[in-house]
Amino acid sequence: MDTLRGSLLMVLAMAAFALEDMFIKSAALTLPVGQILILFGLGGMVIFAAMARAQGHAPWHPGFGTRPMLWRSLAEVAGRLCYTLAIALTPLSSASAILQATPLVVAAGAVVFFGETVGWRRWLAIGLGFAGVLLILRPGVSGFEPASLFAVAGTLGFAGRDLATRAAPKDMSNNQLGFLGFAMLVVAGGIALGWTGGAVWPAPRNWLDIAAATVIGVIAYNALSGAMRAGEISVIAPFRYTRLVFAMVLGVLIFGERPDALTLIGSAVIVGSGVFTLLRSRKP
Repeated sequence: MDTLRGSLLMVLAMAAFALEDMFIKSAALTLPVGQILILFGLGGMVIFAAMARAQGHAPWHPGFGTRPMLWRSLAEVAGRLCYTLAIALTPLSSASAILQATPLVVAAGAVVFFGETVGWRRWLAIGLGFAGVLLILRPGVSGFEPASLFAVAGTLGFAGRDLATRAAPKDMSNNQLGFLGFAMLVVAGGIALGWTGGAVWPAPRNWLDIAAATVIGVIAYNALSGAMRAGEISVIAPFRYTRLVFAMVLGVLIFGERPDALTLIGSAVIVGSGVFTLLRSRKP
């Protein structure tokens, strides 16, 4: 039952994250990425702090200073900063496709850090999934987009965050985890804005995009934290692949993107690897 609940929460989180990406990409047309992350992070911190207070918890948890949470914070900064740059500089559909390698990294990390068992067939599926990422990246050929490497770095950061979430203290609420996560967005935004500069006063449309991304992002973050703390992680993680479907639909309908054949083939390879991993995980 915990695994089923975690799987459903993961699907909800992925739908919400795809919508969040859409609004962030829209805002990034006229605002610096660092400024978006700062405003987005501050909004999320306020919401999560209010939700934590409503449940009788302080937004700040003493466990934030533990080693797993420090690693989680570092991974959050790297993942959010790099992936936000990816969706701002590259098509939403391709950035999201590369991000689908996250469950494969998480499944491999679950073996190393949590002692979960992964047989040779699932290791083969993980390898094929990474081959799918290379099909999308196309390193060394004319279609290679250097900015796509930000999506790869974001994938590694998010995988580290998810694994560290698994090691969070049991008495740390999802709202407290969310507060910490959005605080790291402010840090990531400060780093980016300090490097690039160029802050401007947002237009009304920018405020609407950031407000929508913040509310939807809170929903997504809460659902993801709940998913990663329920059931067997190697079963739940592959449901991340539903994000690709949502992102590609939004990319085509909202931004007029047209994923090419290699992107679609690579996406299919990654998703197929994840589905196989899921099926193997359910076998005794």
